[in-house]
Amino acid sequence: MRLHGLLRMAKTPCRSRSLNFIDIGANLSDAVYKGVYNGKQCHEDDLEQVLNRAYQHNVQKVIITGGSLKDSQAALNIAKLKDNLYCTVGCHPTRSLEFEKDGQDPENYLQELISLANENKNKVVAVGEMGLDFDRLHFAPKEAQIKYFRKQMDLISATNLPVFFHCRAAHPEFISVVSKYRDNIPRGVVHSFTGTKEEATAILDLGLYIGINGCSLKTQENIDVMCTIPSNRLMIETDCPYCEIRQTHAGFKYIKTQFVSKKKERYDPEFCVKTRNEPCTIIQVLEVMSGARQENEDDLADIIYKNTLDFFF
Repeated sequence: MRLHGLLRMAKTPCRSRSLNFIDIGANLSDAVYKGVYNGKQCHEDDLEQVLNRAYQHNVQKVIITGGSLKDSQAALNIAKLKDNLYCTVGCHPTRSLEFEKDGQDPENYLQELISLANENKNKVVAVGEMGLDFDRLHFAPKEAQIKYFRKQMDLISATNLPVFFHCRAAHPEFISVVSKYRDNIPRGVVHSFTGTKEEATAILDLGLYIGINGCSLKTQENIDVMCTIPSNRLMIETDCPYCEIRQTHAGFKYIKTQFVSKKKERYDPEFCVKTRNEPCTIIQVLEVMSGARQENEDDLADIIYKNTLDFFF
């Protein structure tokens, strides 16, 4: 009965072979995977079902994003549940003020991040999510974001782990900081990229990789930029529960795999929850990319999978 549910939850095209995926950015510590939306319990904790759907669609590994000290610990706790779950440790730019929350010494916060990463290297595969986000300055002002982005360069040096970067509406400042500390960065990927061709070129010129998800494929301009990025510098992600590919998005026309979903008020564990993204939908990201780039789906999937293994593992 369980298998029947998994098979009927998606409409998938016939393929000559299975495609393998690694979701490099999944926010699985979000309360929605416990069934909580805006503080209200709408259904049971269904993380296990979410992971089962991912595995059914050939997601081999999932990297759970850490966005603060508390969030990183939560991500680590989830990563410890299964052998193929991993996580990052770091502080998202919108949470930069947590470094000095309640008058604490920012150095103490940094040292706790360092300890968490270094003591769990079997599960922590990158530091981050770190960077700059000038779209949401109501959470943290520019000065604080830049200050604690620079401070997290010590997190990189102390762990020697790859970096999971975030950059939104802050490209010049982001490039300035990363350029200054580039020699101390083993490897880096700028996730959820939505920038211009020129911005992509600047990132690539620094030797960084670029992560693509549904938000990277909203407009035709987004897609045109994605098509210019060399395949050997690409990775893919869902950034779930955000960044689903919607019917209004320019990339939607390339999607071949459709997932049946139900509203949270009519929750059914056999189906995805409407508007809540999941790792299983990473196949749709690949379908849009291969369709728009006019590249063989199998070949592109293999290249991206190898990129990701070499980068994180």
